[in-house]
Amino acid sequence: MRFRPTRRRFLLTGLTVAVSPTLWGRSDGFGQQGSRRPVAISSANRVTAPDGTVYYGGLRATQKAYELMRAGSDPLDAVIAGVNLVEDDPNDMSVGYGGLPNEEGEVELDAQVMHGPTGRCGAVAALKYIKNPSLVARLVMEKTDHVLLVGEGALRFALAYGFKKENLLTDRAREMWLQWRAQRSQIDHWTDNKISSRRDSSPTSAYSFDRDRYTGSISCLAVDAAGNLAGVSTTSGLAYKVPGRVGDLAIIGAGLFVDNEVGAAGSTGWGEDNIRVAGAHTIVECLRRGMSPTDACLEALKRVAKLYNGKPEHQLKYYALTKDGQVGSASMWKGEEFAITDSQGSRVEPAAYLFEKRPG
Repeated sequence: MRFRPTRRRFLLTGLTVAVSPTLWGRSDGFGQQGSRRPVAISSANRVTAPDGTVYYGGLRATQKAYELMRAGSDPLDAVIAGVNLVEDDPNDMSVGYGGLPNEEGEVELDAQVMHGPTGRCGAVAALKYIKNPSLVARLVMEKTDHVLLVGEGALRFALAYGFKKENLLTDRAREMWLQWRAQRSQIDHWTDNKISSRRDSSPTSAYSFDRDRYTGSISCLAVDAAGNLAGVSTTSGLAYKVPGRVGDLAIIGAGLFVDNEVGAAGSTGWGEDNIRVAGAHTIVECLRRGMSPTDACLEALKRVAKLYNGKPEHQLKYYALTKDGQVGSASMWKGEEFAITDSQGSRVEPAAYLFEKRPG
């Protein structure tokens, strides 16, 4: 199957955001009320712009995907068009243009796509200078018999198909990188330099560092009216990472997995933890066994927590969608959200959680 990129852009205006209450820390979205296909869900991607405006990039993505599916688009075309809005947004510093760089000040991007009806997939990792890695990942799937291209090879591949090299490091991201670099001996990703606490909040420090603040990405999943599924994940990865680091959002089965007979799952957060449990694949297999989307996400989180003897060190979030339109999301600890657009409109829902707060 050939997937044509759409250039149509949907302008988000007047979007109403409603957050429904959770019950005992659990949320299954609207899935228990039956199928509401088409449905698109994603990470929330709450953004604060330099002027103080707050919005959800994830809602822009899900609404775009939903509108395209309603118009007859393939679900893969729909979700990619949705996340392109986030990749192009310089205010979202975890994805695409404006993403926070590696430790050398260079922006490296990861992305993957998976198409349910064909079971095909493609991915790129450590890709520089191309702000829409999700589009390059789709070309890997369409134009080669490979799944993953990385680094310089991925860049040459993108340039061969007409993508233009761009400087992805915005002034805002550069300023944050320079602040980080001033204290890197205490807060980098090298294990022998790690600070003993999870935050550097010393009163003598001019810069406070919270590791979870520097994770982020977007995963977007969709099912169309016919029950066909697709998914995409795209990210600038861990901020200030060691150059060449590849996270879960470039690895099929970790940051994304789609099975057209069952459902789809994606992730955001600390990718290394997710890779260790093949989180997205684990969730889809739990769906196959009859678990609800929320329970399946919680099960994957439990496996991660077990790696740390029940005291996980990093935030991790999962998103799941079934073939009949049930949705769910869960995070390691309380306070996360996810975006959804279906026949009931566009809104943010609170995610379930494994722990009330970060284990001490």
